[in-house]
Parts: sequence; C-alpha cells; structure tokens
Amino acid sequence: MELNPVIEWAAAILIVVGAFFLLVGAIGMVRLPDFYMRLHAPTKSSTLGVGGVLLASLLLGWAQGRPGLAELLITLFVFVTAPVSANLLAQAALHLRLPSRAPQPEALPPSAPPGR
Repeated sequence: MELNPVIEWAAAILIVVGAFFLLVGAIGMVRLPDFYMRLHAPTKSSTLGVGGVLLASLLLGWAQGRPGLAELLITLFVFVTAPVSANLLAQAALHLRLPSRAPQPEALPPSAPPGR
C-alpha cells in the first residue's frame, strides 16, 4: 500500500522527536546526581517520547484505514500513570528521608523583613 509522502514524513519527524526525548531522559537518568532529580528525567521524557512514537503510529494507522484505538488507549495510560507513579515514588523517598543534593536557598538574616 502506497502512503502519502507528507504522512510518511510527518510520522518520521514524530518518531525522531520521540526518540530525542527518550534519549534525553536516558541521559538524565545517568547524569543527574540524586534520586529526586533522576525521577524528573524519565517521567517527563517518557511521556513526550512515547507520546511522539504513538502519535506517529496513530498517524500511519489512520492513513491505512485503521481507527487507532489501541494507540489512543496506550497514550492515555502513559499520560496518566507516569505522573502518578512519579508522585508515589517521591512521597516514598520523602518518607524514607532520602537526602537531596539540590542547592538550598540561603536564609534571610533575622532583621530583614521577607521580600527585601
């Protein structure tokens, strides 16, 4: 079956964009220093990366006459579960009092009113 070149190019661009976000998330998992920072990388990148690949699959399926219901359900599942699982993991880490390497803001001197 011959597809429209515009649809093929659009699907290819969506796959490349999705792969880029997945690569950035994988690099973030390796390079970021602590659990809280590492938690941010895969949740954001997996949503955008998997979303791009699934949109490309949806586009190609639509061009071939398939409704793409499976792709829509998978996208919905990923978009709902990634933030929920990240929130639960962060709450567990806070409960276990895992330390963070994030820079802490310096406290204001006692004589200075807040906001100045």
